This record gives sequence, structure tokens and C-alpha cells, in this order.
Amino acid sequence: MQVIAKLFGAVREAAGAKELSLTLSDGAVARDVWALLLDEHPAIAPFADRLAVSVNLEIRSLDAELHDGDEIAFLPPVSGGAGTCSLSEGPIDVGKVVARVSGPGMGGIVTFIGAVRNRARGRDIRHLEYESYPEMAEREMDRIAREAAERWPGTRVAIAHRAGHLEIGDIAVVVVAAAPHRGEAFEACRYAIDTLKECVPIWKKEVATDGEYWVDDRP
Repeated sequence: MQVIAKLFGAVREAAGAKELSLTLSDGAVARDVWALLLDEHPAIAPFADRLAVSVNLEIRSLDAELHDGDEIAFLPPVSGGAGTCSLSEGPIDVGKVVARVSGPGMGGIVTFIGAVRNRARGRDIRHLEYESYPEMAEREMDRIAREAAERWPGTRVAIAHRAGHLEIGDIAVVVVAAAPHRGEAFEACRYAIDTLKECVPIWKKEVATDGEYWVDDRP
């Protein structure tokens, strides 16, 4: 059977490929794909215990059985569209993100804006590069928005994230939470940005004056 393997961020750079078509025996599992990739691209070995795996845009284990035509992705730790959430390479219009969730019944609207700073980890930053798994990133952001609405009934959450090249001062992410009262809005906004940083497949490369490196911002 044939499957498509997708690689991102530092793993993609180490392998020198973003997408590979692989031939596997019937009954193969995700672990077999990783073993095959490791044999052909030994430089990816250091990432073995730090990757998440998705099959057809769903997080799965390495023991997940594969089928002909499946798309399997190996996701390095994230740096910290559909519905109210979107991913784009163009500038984010904060007002438009707010408009996705505001309304007559929303007495509290909390907005978090994340911008590119010129210093990080003791280094002078030139610019950032964000890479994503677009289809899965938007799906995961929508999931976070739904979870926030379930945790704080009456709350709506919108998320917009940039991809590609960002200069110092550019807005990288906007999270807006709207609720009838400010308490729920603050809680939902904090939950959304913290969860996004942990699990949405968007990776950040910092290009500094003394080199460049992929960032793992997990708690």
C-alpha cells in the first residue's frame, strides 16, 4: 500500500524533505513509517521521543494501523479557517477577529495579541519564520474554541495565527474571547492561548543575529 508521510519544522530540515510517498506492507502501523524514515534519514533520530503523530489529521499512537492512501504526519513540539479560527500568511486584522465573536449579549471582550519581539532567549532577533500543518492547525484551533465554549457556557472564542515570514513588531497571533461577563472572557482567553501553544501544529523558528533555531515553548 501507499501512504504519504509529511514532515515539519526541524524534522523537515533534518530529513531534507517535506512530503514523501512510501510503500508499505499491508498491516503496517505508524511506527513502521518512522522506522523507514529513520533508516533513510538518520539525521531525524534525535527527534524520536519528542514527536506527535497524526493520521489523516487526527492525533494517533505509533501503533495506529495504516491503510492505503493514508496521510501520516510527524509533528515536532509546537512553539506555542474554519469557523471562528484562521491561519494565514497575510497581516491579521484585529478588528475583524473581534467581530467574529462580539455581539449585543457580550459584555466582556478580552483580546490577546502576540507580537514578534526583538529579543528572545538572550539573543537579538532579526525575524521569525512560522511553519504549520494548515489543515490540522485550523481544526485544532476550532477544537480549542469549542472546548472554551463548553467550559464557560455563553463564551465565544476566535483565533487568528500567522504563518510564514514575520518581521519585528508583526502580530503573530490574536485570541479573542467574548462572554456576557468579564470573568469568563478572561478565563477563556487565557485557556485558548495556553492550549494553542501546547498542541496546535505551528512551529516557530527564531532567526537571530548569531544563528537560527526552532523553538520548543512547551511548559
